[in-house]
Amino acid sequence: MDGVVNFSSIKEYNAFNHNETLHPLAGVVYLDKAAPRRNRRLRYEFYTIFLKKIHCGDLRYGLGNYDYEEGTLIFLAPGQVIGQNTEDYYRPEGIALVFHPDLLLGTSLGKNMSNYHFFSYAVNEALHLAEQERKIILECIAKIENELHHAIDKHSKQLVVNTIELFLNYCTRFYDRQFITRDTINKGVLEKFEDLMNDYFLSDKPVNIGLPTVAWCAGELNLSANYFGDLIKKETGVSPQEYIQSKVINAAKSRIFDGNKSISEIAYDLGFKYPAHFTRLFKQKTGVTPNEYRNLN
Repeated sequence: MDGVVNFSSIKEYNAFNHNETLHPLAGVVYLDKAAPRRNRRLRYEFYTIFLKKIHCGDLRYGLGNYDYEEGTLIFLAPGQVIGQNTEDYYRPEGIALVFHPDLLLGTSLGKNMSNYHFFSYAVNEALHLAEQERKIILECIAKIENELHHAIDKHSKQLVVNTIELFLNYCTRFYDRQFITRDTINKGVLEKFEDLMNDYFLSDKPVNIGLPTVAWCAGELNLSANYFGDLIKKETGVSPQEYIQSKVINAAKSRIFDGNKSISEIAYDLGFKYPAHFTRLFKQKTGVTPNEYRNLN
């Protein structure tokens, strides 16, 4: 990857930031120990969580400034790239919690990492912490660091992994709070999603593009797919895919009722590649086939 600084190991990242390596697969990195450096694109082959020091106005969330000033958490999964290449220099601040996927092998956390969707959120969807939340996060980091300073024994891995899991579970709770406290912004996204779907099925996009995907909708709303999915699920109680399907069925009903086109033509107009797929979804959602629905009405 051209122009990207790659970190393949915890030891390599520690050295880059002038921190001691206490464990080959996990670390708490104090970024203020690092020397000033140029802005670069950085890639990590391990999980990386930044606790950044920020001030009101540094970040914007949706259409307004966020309302928590104590700090923010940014989550990166292995292989993700952050930053940009410029000629500017900066001095890093904050703390990074890093752990390699190999640390999680054979653990319950390893099996459940895909449940923590925030590792796929964009930077502008970071977790903004209230003061008490930040204290809890720092306590978890301190417990992990204390264990890393302990001589490695048969308990080390489990204790470190358990504390990381506790840390991530708190983050899940805090993200739930963030969705609630930004209710006005979330409702704005929901309204835009509704308008997006209405406009989609009134246009020629279904014929030219096909059925709208969750990723496409998220992109149109400038959100990452996972964040968009979590937000819609919390606001509506259904997944974006289910929401899209309900819009497809509503659009289909009005066209079936009209009776000017065959069921196959309606299926193609809605973006289905195969009419059989449309018939199957329609019956799944309504209990009757499109033809049965037409006859009933």
